[in-house]
Amino acid sequence: MKQYALSPAQRIKTSRDFAKVFKKRLRASDACLLVYAAENSLGRTRFGLSVSRKVGKAVARTAVKRLLREAFRLSQHDLPNGLDLVLIPQREAAGGAGLADYRKSLVELTRRLSRRIGPREA
Repeated sequence: MKQYALSPAQRIKTSRDFAKVFKKRLRASDACLLVYAAENSLGRTRFGLSVSRKVGKAVARTAVKRLLREAFRLSQHDLPNGLDLVLIPQREAAGGAGLADYRKSLVELTRRLSRRIGPREA
């Protein structure tokens, strides 16, 4: 049985870690989501969120963050290991995108980025 809980170790928290991901400039996007990725040596995929004020007021931003955390939680077993991801919702889709949309985008974009990074040791 797969475990779907999120541990604190699966989150990117420090500005240094965010800067490493942004510095790699490896990104992919679609109508719902922009994902930045970088390889890590931890053997697990971590994520961080960056939700701009352009998405809306605090209530709207918090709702989008909850959806993105839930999308990662439910899709974590479908994502490649060994990546640091920064998830940024697209402003146009933030109001109308649902959990299914974010999950689909997250899995597709992460797989695309993983192929661009190339093969890694397991």
